[in-house]
Amino acid sequence: MPADSLRNARKNKADEFYTQLSDIEAELKHYREQLRGRVIFCNCDDPYESNFFRYFAMNFNYLGLKKLIATCYDPSPIAHTQLSFFDEEKAVPNRNRRAYKIEITEVGDYNGDGAIDLVDIEWLLRNKKNSLSLLKGNGDFRSEECIALLKEADIVVTNPPFSLFREYVAQLMEHKKRFLIIGNKNAITYKEIFTLIQAQRLWIGYRNINADMWFIVPENYSYERIVDGKRIKHIMGCWFTNLDTSKRHEVLPLYKRYTPEEYPKYDNYDAIEVGKVSDIPYDYDGVMGVPITFLDKYNPEQFELVRFRKGNDDRDLSINGKYPYFRILIRRKS
Repeated sequence: MPADSLRNARKNKADEFYTQLSDIEAELKHYREQLRGRVIFCNCDDPYESNFFRYFAMNFNYLGLKKLIATCYDPSPIAHTQLSFFDEEKAVPNRNRRAYKIEITEVGDYNGDGAIDLVDIEWLLRNKKNSLSLLKGNGDFRSEECIALLKEADIVVTNPPFSLFREYVAQLMEHKKRFLIIGNKNAITYKEIFTLIQAQRLWIGYRNINADMWFIVPENYSYERIVDGKRIKHIMGCWFTNLDTSKRHEVLPLYKRYTPEEYPKYDNYDAIEVGKVSDIPYDYDGVMGVPITFLDKYNPEQFELVRFRKGNDDRDLSINGKYPYFRILIRRKS
């Protein structure tokens, strides 16, 4: 997709939201050993306002990172409106150019106060040569410059624009990158994404996909709460990753017994309807239709993903003429 098309997609669909630091900390704590000694790339993050950059910069030594790279998009509709960690006038060369990158290979207690915080990161960016530089292009994740940085990276961690999620994941797969990213929960229903889940090339992170996720939104966007002076809105977000998790190896306890009365069959498909994940029967060996929330409990050693169905978009999945919105068809493994 050309840069102009990407720019229009971003402009026409306001879906660039800032992830709260608490949500990043809650998820990233599970991956510390997998991050150690790695080059981390945040390629949808203004380093001066992104909580992803803030988290990795302040925990650079604790995580044992080899390198941290962050790039911003020019012009981002939410840049310089929310967080503003540092005094950019002094730190960013030629402030009229918005696209730049930050590369960090070391972080120290530069002010000698006994702790590493944003003051030290700001000093680093102002005083260490080559840690901050302007990009020649617009900083889009599909630009040649950003693809070159992607090739250098070991793991990508960010919150990409939801409207470009398919394209974004496709690029990660093309370059065989490990990643931990946030997407809309409904992305599970995209054919391209479900195919990757089915092939065990992508799965859900630790956060329960039924749990609320609140994002910091631009000033001109509708919001539901104000927290610490920031406008936040509930969006159905969840973590997608191909980093291993202990969660996906946990066995889902099954306690219900199958009866034809409680588990009706679909009209035109040989499978039974299971309306709740907790109601999956332990003694049924055939195909079962379950909600997408099943993926939060999916253990590939316990279940097989057969296919997915979209209700009204696929007329052979109905019960007495009524169509469930979306069902994942699964089968227990013996």
